[in-house]
Parts: sequence; C-alpha cells; structure tokens
Amino acid sequence: MLDISVHKIAQVILMSRELERAEGELRGFIDRLTEEEQASLVAVMWIGRDSFSADELEEAKATAMTEATVPTADYLLGTPHLSDHLENGLDALGLSAADEEDDLIRGG
Repeated sequence: MLDISVHKIAQVILMSRELERAEGELRGFIDRLTEEEQASLVAVMWIGRDSFSADELEEAKATAMTEATVPTADYLLGTPHLSDHLENGLDALGLSAADEEDDLIRGG
C-alpha cells in the first residue's frame, strides 16, 4: 500500500513537467513530505521505470528508505522523465493521477 496519496503524486507530476518554472516549489513540496511519503514516491518512480514490478512495492519502499543517501528532492529532480515514470508507476499499480491532475489544473 502506498504511504502517499495519488493527489500528492499528481502534484509532483505536474510540477515536474514545469521544472524550469517550478523547481523551487517542487523541491519544497517534496521536502515537506513525510519520510514514508517520500519513500513511496521514489518506489512509484522505480516501478514506472521498471526497476521494480508492481508486486514488489513494499520491497521498493523499504529499499528507498534504507538506500537514501541524498535528499529525495535532489534524487527525483535528477531523474530524467520523472513525470512519465510516476505516471507509469501509478498505472502499473492500477492507479491513475488523471482526475487529480485535471482538478489541480482547474485549480480544484
């Protein structure tokens, strides 16, 4: 089970698409997440880039917690195609951020 809401992942996806304008905002948003939320966010990204499968979610979260050597925001912002990997990870887990992204775009 994810320790972060799909809504928060959708926010990261949207901000990472606007990285040139929103890097500081995205970095602050990730820094304010709990350690568990950050680990889940990294795990979803790893699943999305096929480093782990969807049924290895718990292992991916544990690995993210134990192997964190740099701040999560630095790690994620240094990952090419972050928004794509997050969307693919959610898809693999049977989740979608589409509705949340639409709500955020509309200011909901």
